Amino acid sequence: MATRAPRVAVIGAGLAGLAAAAHLRANGAEVTVFEAEDSPGGLVRTESIGGHRFDTGATVLTMPSLIVDALGALGVAADEADRRLALRPVDPGYVMNYADGTSLAVPHDAAAIPAAVASVFGEQAGDGVADLLQWLRRVYDAEFDTFIDRNFDGLADLADARTRRSAAELVRLRTLGGLTGAIARFVADERLQRVFTFQALYAGVPPRRARAIYAIIPDMDIGRGVFAPEGGMGRVGRVLADALTDSGADIEYRTPITAIRRDPHGRVSGVAAGDSVVDVDAVVATLERDGVAQLTGERPRRRLRYSPSAVVIHGLLPAGTTDRWRAGHHTLDFGTAWTQTFAEITGRRGRLMSDGSFLITRSAVGDPSTFVADGFESVSVLAPAPNLDSADLDWDRIAEPYVEEVVGTLASRGYPGIDGMRVVRVDHPKTWSQAGLPAGTPFSAAHTASQTGPLRTANVWPTSPNLVLAGSATVPGVGIPPVLVSGGLAAARVTELLRGRDGGR
Repeated sequence: MATRAPRVAVIGAGLAGLAAAAHLRANGAEVTVFEAEDSPGGLVRTESIGGHRFDTGATVLTMPSLIVDALGALGVAADEADRRLALRPVDPGYVMNYADGTSLAVPHDAAAIPAAVASVFGEQAGDGVADLLQWLRRVYDAEFDTFIDRNFDGLADLADARTRRSAAELVRLRTLGGLTGAIARFVADERLQRVFTFQALYAGVPPRRARAIYAIIPDMDIGRGVFAPEGGMGRVGRVLADALTDSGADIEYRTPITAIRRDPHGRVSGVAAGDSVVDVDAVVATLERDGVAQLTGERPRRRLRYSPSAVVIHGLLPAGTTDRWRAGHHTLDFGTAWTQTFAEITGRRGRLMSDGSFLITRSAVGDPSTFVADGFESVSVLAPAPNLDSADLDWDRIAEPYVEEVVGTLASRGYPGIDGMRVVRVDHPKTWSQAGLPAGTPFSAAHTASQTGPLRTANVWPTSPNLVLAGSATVPGVGIPPVLVSGGLAAARVTELLRGRDGGR
């Protein structure tokens, strides 16, 4: 007698939820994705503000092969996936501008990076970067499959032969020390070290306190290059969502889940959307941990420490204004301070940067048809800021003068005209908090020593074996590559459970 396909609810149509749904569909589950907003993508989105397009969430896309893999699970061939995503290499991946007037354009192709570095910092620095890039790739090879793209069930998993081999290689690579010290073994110039350590901010940890295992992030970023989809970052979510619906999955937009129902044994039995309850065999939730706890009616057992937040300024400049800048699609402008800056925004008593470093995003560099309209270019500026837990600032009062300070600072650093930007929207810690993000940060829980690897919030809910987590709050962590990985890991958990492992159906 044939049995029905298992029913799985996915809460959230961000990239983690869409990836989880794709892999679940590939394994034969009936999947319904519930999304509170009216479009897919979560924090990876492109929005129209006053008739102008902006990437208002994540803007840095690396390792797009993970997206292609999710589409492949739905039967979309790799060449067709490439066509739908319409990705182009961002070249240079970054333009790095320093307070002393030095500027480095980082090529998309890693093979070209040493020569670019040598032309600015000297031949010895170029040779050091060539060796560094090889070391970064070795760290990735030892770490990704064993420690990132893998579900762990207990201490036994950490002691098997595969894990021991990878751990031994990481020890040989000297990744247990600090990240800045590891990079300094290859490049002595502090300015150049920033190219390969600023990514620690994604993990919510200052570079000088981050472990060298996080060198995997600059390999994903600098070593493998940055990409951008035609039409903006929101295209990624739309492509995944369209492929899901083509495969027979349902996506219910404007449908927030208000409760997760459980039976007397703690197993999830359904999800409530308004007055309706949908019976399910399992749930994948992509909310922050505290949001999941609210739906189950529980109180989290431990307090989390969250990453710093950001102020993001979206504005318009007359087309041609940016032609005078030393800038690309992604421009990092560094102040003189570095260690002090991270101490200010990551400290337990955080404060605004006294000598800020900023990310300027100009998506129009490669896609003017989307990001230039009516004679104006869309430009965004991100200023890292402390989260609300460490600095509960009155953002309703200080946001406007702080924006003026940021654009004024950038104008004085060599971005003429930016202080005349017509600001159309500002996102800051309070607006992130109002959107339901803990501590007012879009970067989730920090990767501190007690919140990373096996110690990060597990992707199986402790009181419900068929409630599985995906997204930034759980393993492997924050950022577009990790959340896509988390979706696959969550789908694997549910598939194993529903096939009978751990007392499933």
